[in-house]
Amino acid sequence: MTVTLADVAARARVSPATVSRVLNGNYPVAASTRERVLRAVDDLDYVLNGPASSLAAATSDLVGILVNDIADPFFGIMAGAAQTEIGGPGDGSGRAGGEKLAVICNTGGSPERELTYLTLLQRQRAAAVVLTGGAVEDPAHRAATSAKLTRLADAGTRVVLCGRPPLPDNEAVVATLAFDNRGGGRRLTEHLLALGHRRIGYVAGPSERTTTRHRLEGHLDAMRAAGLVGDGTDATAPLPGRYEERLVVHGPYDRRSGYDATVELLRREPEVTAVVAANDTVALGASAAIRDRGLRIPEDVSVAGFDDLPFSVDAVPALTTVRLPLFEAGARAGRLAMGKETPPPGGIATIPAELMVRGSTAPPRGR
Repeated sequence: MTVTLADVAARARVSPATVSRVLNGNYPVAASTRERVLRAVDDLDYVLNGPASSLAAATSDLVGILVNDIADPFFGIMAGAAQTEIGGPGDGSGRAGGEKLAVICNTGGSPERELTYLTLLQRQRAAAVVLTGGAVEDPAHRAATSAKLTRLADAGTRVVLCGRPPLPDNEAVVATLAFDNRGGGRRLTEHLLALGHRRIGYVAGPSERTTTRHRLEGHLDAMRAAGLVGDGTDATAPLPGRYEERLVVHGPYDRRSGYDATVELLRREPEVTAVVAANDTVALGASAAIRDRGLRIPEDVSVAGFDDLPFSVDAVPALTTVRLPLFEAGARAGRLAMGKETPPPGGIATIPAELMVRGSTAPPRGR
């Protein structure tokens, strides 16, 4: 049953005119009243008509691209590529040419803000929504996100996930482009093990993110296969004790976190010969911390990152990393959102990760 403006007014205990004023923002309304109306809108999942130009159609010319942090090149590259496909090329004739207005929604990594943007895009009858990057590993948030995407799809919105794991049993998503973070993490650590490293520290991302877990799982798979990660009962093992408690430090995906976490790793295990960072930005911070300790890269400590962001090849020495085709994935997500490309079989495609070996890793020389 369709929720009406009158239903919202009754729920908020105000007049329909007041609800209209709050939603249109064209008349001053007391803060407490505004909060009550907005709560009623969310509780009833009321969908506000978008711009007048969209009333004659199922959807508007708006496409939302959700990112965690637009200042992070990981998200900026994907969003820019998707926006290029969404906004054109066209024939210059405007709407008749099929162009859409791509709007970047910066969540700041907040699960609540992500849901808010999805609600706002639903109210605006967005033609498509592209969600980029890892998801929060919280069952309640996953269920809420799935429900929001289902409502969007029911209203005619095309939903695409890019660099994000699939949502189980959700038919609302047109396509999911998932990066092979686990495989990339495993191959990166296997490279270090092949060079002879055994005491390898790991600077992980936020523990609640799927990207963090998958990359760390790949790393641990390689360490386990090499017999370097056990249950802590063998005091003669190369790394006795719980490895994740001793040589894994979590933090944000930023340079400062890489610096602080590496200082902590070197405090816990001064004989570390390699540091694997959650991404290339974190690796820059890790490299600075190693140099500030008077150590050389890679002669004393090897450093590796993930993503192959543009600056990684210009680091000194150039950074060994895992390349994710961010631009290609973003562009493909944009085409899928616009209906320009056929979705992959089953709606899910795994995007491969490629190991890029450069000067920041070398065999350990001992210290």
